[in-house]
Amino acid sequence: MNHQAPPTTIRILLADDHALVRRGVRLILDREPDLEVVAEAGDGAEAISTARAQKIDLAVLDIAMPRMTGLQAARELSALKPGLRILMLTMHDNEQYLFQALKAGAGGYVLKSVADRDLVAACRAAMRDEPFLYPGAVTALIRNYLDRVRHGEEAPQLLTPREEEVLKLVAEGHSSKEIAELLFISVKTVQRHRENLLNKLGLRDRLDLTRYAIRAGLVEP
Repeated sequence: MNHQAPPTTIRILLADDHALVRRGVRLILDREPDLEVVAEAGDGAEAISTARAQKIDLAVLDIAMPRMTGLQAARELSALKPGLRILMLTMHDNEQYLFQALKAGAGGYVLKSVADRDLVAACRAAMRDEPFLYPGAVTALIRNYLDRVRHGEEAPQLLTPREEEVLKLVAEGHSSKEIAELLFISVKTVQRHRENLLNKLGLRDRLDLTRYAIRAGLVEP
């Protein structure tokens, strides 16, 4: 007789300071065969001590809690258990909270008002390592990104046009002397640009620079 292995259950820690909310959320999650709430907490500090003591795969944290907020708990839990997936559950459709949650290590942001519709999908997405954001959050992220681009703040590793030219030529195999001649600059300046590129991009050597240039679409693979 063939015995099928039972589906892997996702073990969930649920933290919210309202017992009624916890009960409602638990009902939504426990209905699913692959989701099981194995622990509950009433605030962020309790969530952390529970996560230390028990094996959990996913923490669902309310943002506004006494003693320690869900955002503070998310930061601690990310450092404490790097493999742990974290979802924020909140009544606040608030860009500030959204960005703080992502910075704190949360992989998803679910509004309580639509938890019955979104939470199960968010839990499964988190376990697949995929971000889960409600539609308004996606709009906020795109708007924020475009604002930063417009103000020239996008990506700290954004290269200057000159650095981009040097990177392309390095990746194409030109020597520092050849690059200096092509760009009408001194060899010393080329070497300074190469150093800057390595530091700015956190890379080690010419091979890394070449790989980066291919990914950035500056040279053909």
